[in-house]
Amino acid sequence: MRIPRYDGFGLVNLAAEVEHRLTGSAPAPRLDPSIRDLIPDADTYLLVLIDGLGSGQLDHPAAAPLAAAHRATIDAPYPTQTSVVTSTLATGLPPSQHGLVSYQLMLPPHGIVNTLYWFSVAAGEPIDHDPAAFLPSPNVAERLAAAGGEVVVVEPSAMVDSTIDRVLYRGATVRGVGDEEEAVAAALEEAAVPGRLVVAYFPHVDAAAHLAGPGRDLYAAALETVGRAWTGLEAGLPSHAALLGTADHGHVDIPPEGHIIVEPPAGVTIGGDGRVLHLHGPDAAIAELAEGLPGTLVARSDAGPLWGPGPFHPAFEERAPDALLFAGHGIAWLFPGDDQPMVGHHGGLTNAEVEIPLLVGGP
Repeated sequence: MRIPRYDGFGLVNLAAEVEHRLTGSAPAPRLDPSIRDLIPDADTYLLVLIDGLGSGQLDHPAAAPLAAAHRATIDAPYPTQTSVVTSTLATGLPPSQHGLVSYQLMLPPHGIVNTLYWFSVAAGEPIDHDPAAFLPSPNVAERLAAAGGEVVVVEPSAMVDSTIDRVLYRGATVRGVGDEEEAVAAALEEAAVPGRLVVAYFPHVDAAAHLAGPGRDLYAAALETVGRAWTGLEAGLPSHAALLGTADHGHVDIPPEGHIIVEPPAGVTIGGDGRVLHLHGPDAAIAELAEGLPGTLVARSDAGPLWGPGPFHPAFEERAPDALLFAGHGIAWLFPGDDQPMVGHHGGLTNAEVEIPLLVGGP
């Protein structure tokens, strides 16, 4: 089992590095000097977040502009799911400290909650919970504002004011755009102001990987779209700004026969995702569920610092699972609340899922 790094070689450290440069401090350790020195000093940082682009995916021919900017590989936090990882970027904290420790999250008294759309899996309806108050305060946007700066997020218009946006972007300015050309123009306009962290979010690669996988035209087109955007950002970057890029996770491809249906026995509740089940319940019932399945069962007490170091979020114990069932090679679990087969999956601890790029624009 691969433990992600939080000690200078992880995404949380990239967040800390940028925040430290803009404010003079950050709650997490900065990047290791061997990586830190690859990032130019700047008054504004434009961070391109490419959903679903693991470092191992940069060898695709359509990824050439992105591969040319690849300077280092860092680790996404666990679990390698978008809502968890973007919460790390929004707070500058590892999941152990920000408390969003799973995609399908045990959130008493609501049971398992889908943390992208914030609905109860059992009830199938939104929960009575203020999403803007979920993550710890102050977050990165609030700390930058206190220092005289600002966080601006550029993302597809369809996502603006979504529930996950309200979770992540408290205190930030969010600007919706229609396509990648509008995204480039908006991001460059926002980056013209010193003292900002501008985050430009591109969902294209993740969506294509889920639907089609790397051998299909849809996937190549998604890489080309993001590559064009990167090239446009490089060409128009203000002289006082630095262009960085990274991802929230990579992908592994699962063949149709690798999707395994898991039905929880009485007393066991399933959260997590298709690559790692988060199991809540008595040890004996959990062992009964895992028996015969093509995966590895690990008690949380034996899992090590998967979610990162302490001090732990006050609700960590009630949200974290009693045990984890890691899917074997070529396997993804289908379970209540996450039962749709896909080509590309993420959430696990393989290198393909954990290792993400640090891209640096410019000569």
